[in-house]
Amino acid sequence: MIKLKIISLLCLAIALAVVSCQSDAEIEFKRYYTSGSVIYQTRCQNCHGKNGEGLLTLMPPLTDTVFIAKNRAQLPCYLQNGLSGIINVSGKFFDNKMPPANLAPIEIAEVLTYVGNSFGNKTGVINLNEVEKSLKACK
Repeated sequence: MIKLKIISLLCLAIALAVVSCQSDAEIEFKRYYTSGSVIYQTRCQNCHGKNGEGLLTLMPPLTDTVFIAKNRAQLPCYLQNGLSGIINVSGKFFDNKMPPANLAPIEIAEVLTYVGNSFGNKTGVINLNEVEKSLKACK
């Protein structure tokens, strides 16, 4: 019984040490990514697909890493104001209207961090400060 308690305490100490070794940046990323995943599932997945594959010729995929990286500063504007007009994603043209997402700036940061680090994308954290700066510059 004493051995079991000692082993349990040792395991708990190791687990706490591992968790406490995460940097602030890692913790921030996980927080944004996890919250963004929930937002994506409830607000974006219906049109863009469970795996970001899009919807045939109607809705663009979110798997085009070049498009995501190239338009990083504009992505918050697309969510805030919607998007209309022809866009080229993965060599295909899309001309459907995306309505405004009606998300708070922090939610935009979270969902963009999720999308930016899913479906083959690797953009890192898109934090609240970056989103607010982008939103001020929206055209």
